[in-house]
Amino acid sequence: MDEARTLGVGMIGYAFMGAAHSQAWRTAPRFFDLPLAPRMRVLAGRDPGGVKAAAERLGWEQTVTGWAELVDRDDVDLVDICTPGHTHAEIAIAALDAGKHVLCEKPLANTLAEAEAMVAAAERAAAHGVRSMVGFTYRRVPAVQLARQLIADGRLGELRHVRVQYLQDWLVDPLAPLTWRLDKQLAGSGALGDIGSHAVDLAQFLTGQAVTGVAATLETFVAERPYPAGGPTGGLVARPGETTGPVTVDDAAVFLARLSGGVLGVFEATRFATGRKNALRIEVNGSTGSLAFDFEDMNVLQFFDGDDDVQGFRRVQVTEPEHPYLAAWWPAGHGLGYEHAFTHQVVDLVGAISAGTDPAPSFADGLAVQRVLDAVERSAATDSRWTSVD
Repeated sequence: MDEARTLGVGMIGYAFMGAAHSQAWRTAPRFFDLPLAPRMRVLAGRDPGGVKAAAERLGWEQTVTGWAELVDRDDVDLVDICTPGHTHAEIAIAALDAGKHVLCEKPLANTLAEAEAMVAAAERAAAHGVRSMVGFTYRRVPAVQLARQLIADGRLGELRHVRVQYLQDWLVDPLAPLTWRLDKQLAGSGALGDIGSHAVDLAQFLTGQAVTGVAATLETFVAERPYPAGGPTGGLVARPGETTGPVTVDDAAVFLARLSGGVLGVFEATRFATGRKNALRIEVNGSTGSLAFDFEDMNVLQFFDGDDDVQGFRRVQVTEPEHPYLAAWWPAGHGLGYEHAFTHQVVDLVGAISAGTDPAPSFADGLAVQRVLDAVERSAATDSRWTSVD
């Protein structure tokens, strides 16, 4: 593929999400026939030694220590933002205004005002052919895509219930260190924004309906934790130090919801579900069928067809070539893993940029989720009062 068809990529941040995104940029053109060839031009990080080591490990050509320098480069066509939430708005708006396509990790921002400003910048940029997308990666799990198809085809009939849980346990230990994800100034919220945003997006994506109102409660189980040994860390794992500080975000979020088409929703997001590692579960019930998905068994979709004479849920192994994305991967029956959804994200984003179409989920989709998170926080602050989503 000639240089004119190259898509120069610059990424900001190189911790957990940075590693996942890097693997996707490396892998996508090797398994999928992409209309543009992604080139991993430059990686940005504040620590010169750390970013250089990460670039060598993850496959980036060059490094810089400031995001603005990355945005200004002529060889960067797309900016991939893998930084804490408090930086998303400033970086994304600058990149879009500079004519760069943007992929931004979720949640879109820390506040509603920041998310609205990002959407405005995306709309300005789209008028000039510049594209933007927010990284709700679970949409691109093949079993989730199949679930979306079944619902869109009317196989569940009239939708009535959606219940979503996102259960993790990595904060159960009260000595787990106070990383940036536990600081409201950096993360915006705790379990609510970190994993609850995925739950909200997945419910709205599958049902095709928007959350219109919530009654919510938030809880912080451990109010003080040790700071990480050796200073701040961007990862999920760190050693506890000697001094402690306050946890300023929620550990768990639970809320009821109504959706725009009449569906009733029940949502739970917690990082205190002992024994649950990454259990993103969703069940949708309709008048003629139901489906259920659990990310801890990510290659399987449970489907109940009310018109089937043999009653009971059917276990569908979503590993066949005719299933979404699977034709590019392994022989039938060979499962995929966590990292593959990030590769599918790159495939869809590059395809949209090449075709001149708006990718999904858009910044507007990210804003829709942000409005729900905002309503949840307002409801929890008023004794779980029923609160409309603006």
